[in-house]
Amino acid sequence: QAQLVESGGGLVQAGGSLRLSCAAATRFSSYTMGWFRQAPGKEREFVSVINWIGDMTYYADSVKGRFTISRDNAKTTLYLQMDMLKPEDTAVYYCAASPTWRPTKMTEYHYWGQGAQVTVSS
Repeated sequence: QAQLVESGGGLVQAGGSLRLSCAAATRFSSYTMGWFRQAPGKEREFVSVINWIGDMTYYADSVKGRFTISRDNAKTTLYLQMDMLKPEDTAVYYCAASPTWRPTKMTEYHYWGQGAQVTVSS
């Protein structure tokens, strides 16, 4: 059974919005969680991270001011609100969980979802 399951991806026009959700197993309510993305032919890259309490967040410069990460620990669900989408945001988006306090590298995320496709048309 999958422990992290993304949903909410799809096709949207440039300037539009999408909200991704990541349903997580109950134990991940105390984990640091993040979003990553991977465009075709490119390496997976960091998008955003949130601590287990949900009061500290960090964003890649490429999405800062446009994306918002949040979590609902009562539902053990992670969210990524994506506004003002650009064609360069097109990628498969992955949620991930880390047992570390402040993960700084991808190997510190031990659990990954299968990904959700986001396509932004110009």
